[in-house]
Amino acid sequence: MHALNLYKTEAIDTLAWPVIENTITVNSSAMAVFTDFKQHLPHVIDARTPATKVESIMRQSHVRMMLVVNSENRFIGIVTSHDVGEQQIIQRLSELKVKREELTVHDFMRPKTSLMSFDFTELTHSSVGDVIETLKDYGQHHCLVMDRDSHEVRGVISVSDIARELRLPLDVQGRPTFAELINILAA
Repeated sequence: MHALNLYKTEAIDTLAWPVIENTITVNSSAMAVFTDFKQHLPHVIDARTPATKVESIMRQSHVRMMLVVNSENRFIGIVTSHDVGEQQIIQRLSELKVKREELTVHDFMRPKTSLMSFDFTELTHSSVGDVIETLKDYGQHHCLVMDRDSHEVRGVISVSDIARELRLPLDVQGRPTFAELINILAA
């Protein structure tokens, strides 16, 4: 082992930046915009977590959606930043007649029985454009990807991740057709 030299940095005033090429298009494989939980840890939260803490946890983690697990660490649903917004908290307080600090993630989550998911195998044969069109048809900002063979949530696809990769604004609520999206990309 040897000691390294240390140098003064006062003369340095620029940063190195990676060269990022936009290689993903609507014709790219859907796998290019898929967050695979076999390669990236999923963002999870316990259903018993106080609802008032969720928004700050999401902000610190830079995510808008988390997978909800029960005390046995079993997947039971999802919660989004919109689900736990101030307006939703006030509404739940009125409905449940409880104190603010008694509200938990479970009170706001979307149960897995109400969720739709992509099939992992089908996704491997699909394009980014196929994913966008499906998300627009269903008005989804996030969509889980399940591996039906192993009976597990394999990952997630996020509209914001797709928009960032394509460097385009995507509005899944507006539901433009695939042809309209192609026209936007061609402009």
